[in-house]
Amino acid sequence: MTLLAILHGLLWLLHGVASLLLFAYGMNCYLMLYLHRRMRVRMQRQDGAVWCAWQACEAQLPHVTVQLPIYNERYVIQRLLEAVTCLCYPKALLEIQVLDDSTDGTTAIISRLVKRYRQEGFDITLFHRRQRHGYKAGALQEGLAAAKGTFIAIFDADFVPEPDFLMRTLPFFQDPAIAMVQARWGHINGDYSVLSRAQAFGLNGHFWVEQAARDWSGLFLNFNGSGGVWRRRAIDEAGGWQADTLTEDLDLSYRAQLQGWRLKFLPQVVCPAEVPVQMSAVKNQQHRWAKGSMQTARKLIPRILRANLPLFTKYQALCHLTNYLVYPLMLFVALTSSFPLGFEAGSATPKMPLLLAISLSFATFGPLSMYVYAHRHLYPDWWQRLWAFPFLLIFGTGLALNNTKAILEALFNRHSVFVRTPKYRIEHASDTWVGKRYRVPFPWLSLGEVLLALYCAYGVLRFMQQQGTYLINPFSLLFTLGFASVAGLSFWESWRRRTPRHPQGSGAGRFTSTDKHFKALF
Repeated sequence: MTLLAILHGLLWLLHGVASLLLFAYGMNCYLMLYLHRRMRVRMQRQDGAVWCAWQACEAQLPHVTVQLPIYNERYVIQRLLEAVTCLCYPKALLEIQVLDDSTDGTTAIISRLVKRYRQEGFDITLFHRRQRHGYKAGALQEGLAAAKGTFIAIFDADFVPEPDFLMRTLPFFQDPAIAMVQARWGHINGDYSVLSRAQAFGLNGHFWVEQAARDWSGLFLNFNGSGGVWRRRAIDEAGGWQADTLTEDLDLSYRAQLQGWRLKFLPQVVCPAEVPVQMSAVKNQQHRWAKGSMQTARKLIPRILRANLPLFTKYQALCHLTNYLVYPLMLFVALTSSFPLGFEAGSATPKMPLLLAISLSFATFGPLSMYVYAHRHLYPDWWQRLWAFPFLLIFGTGLALNNTKAILEALFNRHSVFVRTPKYRIEHASDTWVGKRYRVPFPWLSLGEVLLALYCAYGVLRFMQQQGTYLINPFSLLFTLGFASVAGLSFWESWRRRTPRHPQGSGAGRFTSTDKHFKALF
């Protein structure tokens, strides 16, 4: 056996292991679907009973602190404060903390708004830090030290809570074991573009299916960082907010549950938010989530394995914390899928083993089934929204290099700063980020995505040459489209950053013909 044959055999083995791991993560989506379908009606009926039984008068309502962590949010801070001050809750029992780490003009805007709302009788305070020690976790922890509330509601800058948010979430804290109640994220601009639709498509599957199934089955779930309410005592007993991971919300959630606390998810309560409209922002957000979840996994998996928990609960916790491993697995499959095409006819190793093709198919259709199921329950016109799924699949695949980089940084303990996701108050089709502040840097990583797109395209051509002009490798084609589209959007956004900024209100919301063309595509 030649060295080349040994190399090919080793690549096939590793390729097969990666495909089977992707198969395992894909099958877990079917399990989440099963758990959700089995318990949905009964659990939602129980939630309804809690609301009906809660007859608290004002004298029985608890003191609530609303924390608003802010960092350079000049476009959305007014919308956020307007929503929070419209919460249906007694002013005497509501404290609002604006935890501001801004370095631009946002602080001046906040100061004016805080002064106005204080004159209206709100207990609202601006906490401005000149040093971002601990980033969001540090701001929340410092604010917590001065908080008056028994319960802590948290909203990021891009969220717009409904007026009845507190009155819909607080009833569930009658159960003394509940540490946190999380609402489902809505999408202010979900129909803005193909990119925003694809993100909304994926988020709906996570919240409607995964979060609910985990809650109803007694499994570990997570606070999503915004749109939730914490019991103050649970935060303290779990060790407070800690900044040694980029996902302080996931970290605190698991530490609280390891302490015996329970987390509650309410799919019926929706807290609208603005999804990113730039691929660069999506990349930064995904990089932070991927790296932070792996940091949390490294930190807490030993405690989970030692904990006195059912084996199934431990398994699901491991799947949950390591779910972003699907991206390096996908990248490895993309890199190795072209090598086996070099086998000559009659080789002992088949060109496309049926087992690997089936495993990759199940890995792909598992999330698809979950997303379709979620939309079928959430939207009367759900079937008209399914066209967004191919774009979610393409963009998700194209993020493999970006998220693999994040996973490797976490595994090798490489420090990186908390990179915010810029928000531009994009609510309508006429709105645009072009010409506004928070410009997009040059996407150096996209050079690698271009090379990967060319490499995968080469694999498609080789497959067609060996198998016949009517056959293509669908997975290599998907990787090609994914890397090319993500890189193309990133370079386009970087080019658009050169557009001179318009004065506020004098063209910043207008599209050029090029903008309209790209928005129609993406």
